[in-house]
Amino acid sequence: MPGRTGGRGAQVLALAVRRSLSNGPFAGAPAGCTSLDDVLGYFGPAGTFTHQALLSITDEEAIALPSVAQALDAVRSGEVERAVVPIENSVEGGVSATLDELIAGERLVIVGEIVIPVTFGLYTRPGTRLADVRHVLTHGHALAQVRQWLSRELPDALVTAAGSTAGAAQEVADPASRHDAAVCARVAGEIYGLDEVAYGIEDNPGAVTRFVMVGRPGPVAERTGTDKTTLVAYMQEDRSGALLEILEQFAVRGVNLTRIESRPTKTVLGSYCFAIDAEGHLHDNRVAEALLGLHRICRGVIFLGSYARADEQRPDVPPGFSDADFRSASDWLADLERPAGPTPA
Repeated sequence: MPGRTGGRGAQVLALAVRRSLSNGPFAGAPAGCTSLDDVLGYFGPAGTFTHQALLSITDEEAIALPSVAQALDAVRSGEVERAVVPIENSVEGGVSATLDELIAGERLVIVGEIVIPVTFGLYTRPGTRLADVRHVLTHGHALAQVRQWLSRELPDALVTAAGSTAGAAQEVADPASRHDAAVCARVAGEIYGLDEVAYGIEDNPGAVTRFVMVGRPGPVAERTGTDKTTLVAYMQEDRSGALLEILEQFAVRGVNLTRIESRPTKTVLGSYCFAIDAEGHLHDNRVAEALLGLHRICRGVIFLGSYARADEQRPDVPPGFSDADFRSASDWLADLERPAGPTPA
């Protein structure tokens, strides 16, 4: 069932998260979020990394939803105005549950992104030592990031997947649970009263996870100059060069891609669409022209939003592809139809 989080506990946690992020390139509310006073939702329960991402931008009361699908459905139904869900990890790549829900469900748009560092620990019920751990519970994405540590330190432990890292901590806190330990964030361990027996156990220090704030379709946020556009493209037909044609729409207009990922269309085996993140904004001429090109050659294009990048990095626009260059070319084309002036004597 959904649960609300807020009040003094959330404020304290939010302050801790903000302090930990304030010196890095991860702080700040997503552009396009004109107000954080509306009811927000997130992939819960309390103590997930998604919860931390939300608390890095606001300590307002929010509704925890038990799955990504339910979080996005809550936005569609109007139960919440926006929801924060994970979409990409620097180690494991795209979060398929989020990508598939954005692609297949009633249309939603991304209005902002949040990127936070991810550090894991091993947490047990009070009194349980590392040597006593036989059953470990965690989320699949977390497991992929601590697999080497677990193999080295707990080679005989049985590892089971949970719906979330915080859910794993919540389960381990139950004295009747058969699980001895959870791999989760420190915040989750503290919330559920667990002992920290190891910290910083991730195999790739410096890993980060990207989260997106999702809302119902509306006016596209104004450009910031450090924007990203997310879309999904469907090939017209499966044939040689079809993907190349999609990529050419960006390449010939000087648009750099930051992510491209194939996802099954869930129709027949071998049928895929492509989830794409591109540098720039819908209102940038080069991006708009690329989308028009995609619309001409693709069976379908789903626009999932233009929004400010969390790292505030400006795109490196090649010569000839700025808005001024596009305007100059349009003016030149219009001049071709104007009557010629008198020939100089």
